[in-house]
Formats: sequence, C-alpha cells, structure tokens
Amino acid sequence: MLDKKTWNRILQGQLGGIAEKVEQGKRLSREDGVFLAESSNLPELGLTADYARRKRVGDVVYFINNAHINHTNICKNLCRFCAFGRTAEAPGAFALTLAEIAAKVEQFKVYRPSEVHIVGGLNPALPFSYYEEMLKIVRDALPDACIQAFDAVEIDFLAEISGLGVKGVLSRLQEAGLCSLPGGGAEIFNPAVRREICPQKISGERWLEVHKAAHQLGLPTNATMLYGHLESPGDIVDHLLRLRSLQDETGGFLAFIPLPFHPENTSFSHLRRRSGFDDLKIVALSRLLLDNFLYIKSFWIMLTPNLAQISLAFGANDLDGVVREERIAHDAGAATPQYQPLENFLRVIRESGRIPVERDTLYHVLRRF
Repeated sequence: MLDKKTWNRILQGQLGGIAEKVEQGKRLSREDGVFLAESSNLPELGLTADYARRKRVGDVVYFINNAHINHTNICKNLCRFCAFGRTAEAPGAFALTLAEIAAKVEQFKVYRPSEVHIVGGLNPALPFSYYEEMLKIVRDALPDACIQAFDAVEIDFLAEISGLGVKGVLSRLQEAGLCSLPGGGAEIFNPAVRREICPQKISGERWLEVHKAAHQLGLPTNATMLYGHLESPGDIVDHLLRLRSLQDETGGFLAFIPLPFHPENTSFSHLRRRSGFDDLKIVALSRLLLDNFLYIKSFWIMLTPNLAQISLAFGANDLDGVVREERIAHDAGAATPQYQPLENFLRVIRESGRIPVERDTLYHVLRRF
C-alpha cells in the first residue's frame, strides 16, 4: 500500500505534475506520455501507475483457465518480425485438419477451459468454411467456453477471401460460435515502422476499423502493442492514444496487452531484447495513459512469470491464463513454459498482496480466492 508520505514525495518530485493529474482524475496528454516514455525514473513511474491502478480497479488480479489453438503457421504475409509464419513448402509448415482440431478440443474437455483462444497465419489454401466449421467444432465440444478467435488481420483476410466484407464475416463467425476477438496484429500503428517490420500487413488504420466494426456488432475485443523493435517513444504514446480514442467512442475493448518483441529467429535477430526495466515502464505507461481500460494484462508467456508478477506493482491487474499450448511467441525464442497451473497464479498473486480471481473472457468472476 502506498503511504501518504511516499505519495507526497512523488507529488513534489520529477513526476509531480503528472501524479497530481492522476490524483485528480485528469486525463494525461500526449506530452505527458512522451515525458513518461522517456523517463528513467522507474520507481516513481511504477508507484504512480500503481496508485492509478488501485484507484481505478482495486486489488483484484485476474487469470483465466484457457487453452490455445494455433491452427496453421502457413502465411502469405511473412512479416519480418515474425518467427512463426512459413510458406507452404517450408520445413515445419503445418495446417491442422478439422479432424485434428476436433481431437485437440476433445483433450481440452478434461480441463474445462472457459476460453479457447484461436489464432494462426493467413493460409490461402483454407476456405472460409474451414473457419466456420472450426468454431462449430469447438462450440459443440465446449458449449460453455468463450471462443476468442482470429485477430483483425485474419478477419480482414477472411473478408477478402469470402467476399463478405468485415461485418459479414464477423456476423457469420458469431453464428458459428465466436464471442470475442483477440488483440493481435496491432503491432505499432506508425505507418513508417509498419513498412519496415510488416509491409504486407494491414495498416494500423485498418486494424482500428476492424475492431470498431466488431464493437458495433457487440463483439468485445482485446488490444495489443508490440514494442522493442524500431519504434520511438512517441510511436508508443501515439499507439496508446489511438486505442484510448477508439475506446472513448465504442467502449468495446476488454484488456490491453503490451507485447515485448522477441527478436530470435526473425529478420531482426541482431536487435537486443529489451530489458525488464523497459517492460515494466511500458506496463506503467499503459495504465496511466489508458484511463478508460479497466484491465492491463501482463502476458507471462512473453514477459516470464517472475517479471509478470513484478508488473503487478506497475499497474497490471491481469496475468492471462494457464494457456496449455502456445507456438507463436515460443517460435520467436520465448523460453517460458507452455503451461502454468492454477496454483502458480494463486501463489504469485497472493505474494504480491493482491486478491486472486478466476475470470471468464468477459471478466465475469468465476471464483474469488
């Protein structure tokens, strides 16, 4: 708990003007964001973000019993930052058949996940019907689970191959069982940076359009940002502010997930992985700028469980979930395990002095520990 003496010291210090705005519930400006993004005063930044977190959402930390399906790594885009995508002829390329997906989901029944998370590459060989059937298989096998599937890049691709348009695709997928979109594909919105790291990918503007369309249809979504490659502090702030603006308009975002770039096995393998200092700064900055997001998630798969635990003192209030299988970050060199048992979440949350809560995709409380 932040004591009054320490808070008064922050109010009188380097971040005093920003801390005062946070205390008064005033929105931070772009200039405030850039100042924080360039600051090396991590202790005070963290304390200010933790103050904002406590004031906004209290002491609960969420996690979910989820399972992942990466149905194909064959992708027409082959983004330079991605270690997951392959051409169809490349070693290690795969596309799961519907029968293989059904078998995988049958295995999930033992764990009774409340969410099945599905993302993959843009595989030209798979028809739109494949995606509808995949959702129906999951829905029929796990009728109580929310299917969070297909990021904005995939939805745009499906709109193209089906001829249905974005809203048409989303409506059809909703009928098949879709209940939420993940936040992937946002990367960084700056067009110049996107041309360097993912020139074939949809624009940041298009990503926002897809999410807006989902919100208009009643589909909640997550939001992400990939940092630690070629972006500037200003790019990070502008990305967050675009998300904040759309959230003001639609209120359709659930959680924000900052994703640290893992350069191993990519075209940027010469870059050094950003430090834990930077990871914690981004979590804190996200909490402070995204004042209309309730949930800031630390994705332990990419941060490591230990750093994710520390991030709870820097504004985060969600640790994602048990996962069970994840290929995309691990192909890029993530050395974390592919599964965390429930007991681990209870331990790290309690050690942080916070209250563990198991949630579903929409943040309904399933169990309060």
